[in-house]
Amino acid sequence: MATFRLEIVTAERMVYSDEVSAVVAWGVEGQLGILPHHAPLMTMLQPGDLMIRRDKEEEYFAISGGFLEVRPDKVIILADACERADEINVARAEEAKRRAQETMKAAPLSTEAAAAEAALRRSLARLKAAEKRRRKPPGAV
Repeated sequence: MATFRLEIVTAERMVYSDEVSAVVAWGVEGQLGILPHHAPLMTMLQPGDLMIRRDKEEEYFAISGGFLEVRPDKVIILADACERADEINVARAEEAKRRAQETMKAAPLSTEAAAAEAALRRSLARLKAAEKRRRKPPGAV
């Protein structure tokens, strides 16, 4: 099976570096899938879940935005923040979601509401990645 090198980097650390067979991410114009031999591409990423397939195993991450670049020899994701699904504290993500929704209701046209909307998107991405991991047991095909 054909593969390509994937690197996920944040300002703090190298989150992931390995050979993979597919990546599915949320670009600014919707969801996009990257397979081996994909045409060169550069796009901004929205907050959302990220799926990586290696052989027949899938791994999920939550990304809070950034950039994705497809090069002939590898794919690089420069993420604002990135967490593996198994690192996500679901209770904290639920609490962040609740706080963001309350802030947006209290002052819908304020600058706090804009920050709360961004926080809401991040918490929803984290919850979605965690949920996908829970639905699929590790090593399941």
